[in-house]
Amino acid sequence: MEVVVAEDLVAVVAAAAAGAAGTAEAAVVAVAAAAGATTNRTATVRGSVPLTFQRFVLFISIVAVSRAQDTARMDQIVQSYVSAKTFMGTVLVARGGEVLLSKGYGMANLEWEIPNSPSTKFRLGSVTKQFTAASILLLQERGKLKVEDPVKKYMPDAPAAWDKITIFHVLTHTSGIPSFTGFADYKQTEPFETTPEKLVARFRDKPLEFAPGEKWNYSNSGYVLLGYLVEKISGQSYATFVQENIFTPLDMKDSGYDSNSKIIPHRASGYTPSKDGPVNAGFIHMSIPFSAGSLYSTTEDLLKWERGLFGGKVLQAASLQKMTTPFKHDYAFGLGVHTTAGHKVIEHNGGIEGFNTDLAYYPDDQLTVVVLGNLNGPAGEIGEKLGAAALGQ
Repeated sequence: MEVVVAEDLVAVVAAAAAGAAGTAEAAVVAVAAAAGATTNRTATVRGSVPLTFQRFVLFISIVAVSRAQDTARMDQIVQSYVSAKTFMGTVLVARGGEVLLSKGYGMANLEWEIPNSPSTKFRLGSVTKQFTAASILLLQERGKLKVEDPVKKYMPDAPAAWDKITIFHVLTHTSGIPSFTGFADYKQTEPFETTPEKLVARFRDKPLEFAPGEKWNYSNSGYVLLGYLVEKISGQSYATFVQENIFTPLDMKDSGYDSNSKIIPHRASGYTPSKDGPVNAGFIHMSIPFSAGSLYSTTEDLLKWERGLFGGKVLQAASLQKMTTPFKHDYAFGLGVHTTAGHKVIEHNGGIEGFNTDLAYYPDDQLTVVVLGNLNGPAGEIGEKLGAAALGQ
């Protein structure tokens, strides 16, 4: 049986190119459709040019080679930072259902020479904030709160200066509440265990930096306050709420709230650069960053998170729209939203003693880029270059 295709081989080549811009599977489908391929090993284009099975395989091979070249280029990008001794960690790049790169670089533990791998767990720093924002929106979906509500509705003893501060202001860093990590005594308090109540007490009576909603200024205090509200409104600890409502439903088995005392298998040690090479990072008690920066995860689990969040498995569509709509300074709810080289990017980076991270999602391209580093350094810069490479830029 012959299959007659309306266009000539140019259509097949075009289909291969179009498929290459998506997943490898999409390329196969595109070429097969354009070629009119069937289970037969031969098709006829315009009844005169034979399109053999071997030619079909050739087109798919071209796509595969292109994929391999993209992966090699991305690997070279990361290796350049490894060679410069500015990066150790794990990266993952995925487009649609296809993982383009998933690889560990350098050591998870330098003293024992244990290498990083896709299963290595890293502190996330401020990448934590999107999980806190999602928790607030989950509570809103359940009728427990509204983001337009004043904070004082759930915290009656809040200072008078907070009267006009809404949960929305706190989510978008427009509350005016100063960030406690910028206080003069912050470094002195880092090593000591605390509670959410004591954390809030550190900044609740400080003067506001500006009237609520008037300006933007990044505030770790705000996201600590949101975690405090999650606990107060849900009746659960922040760690338990995130575990039961996000990590467990998404099968994120390698994610959790970090601990200084628990044994956490495959957890990376954190390092800081020095003139003599990496040194062990300073100590911070993980009760300090709380809901602003205390979670840990792996690159593979964060891919599950991105697919779940943007695939409608975590929030309702209206909630996700709110979470990803920027208010001021290209900042939405725990996420930055901007455009790079014509591509929309939804991302957040993180930094904490010994770790720098970056998690980016390109919604129009279904592209996820994860960079988790256990050496303080340019994770965001690496993530940006990996995204550009994956888009052929």
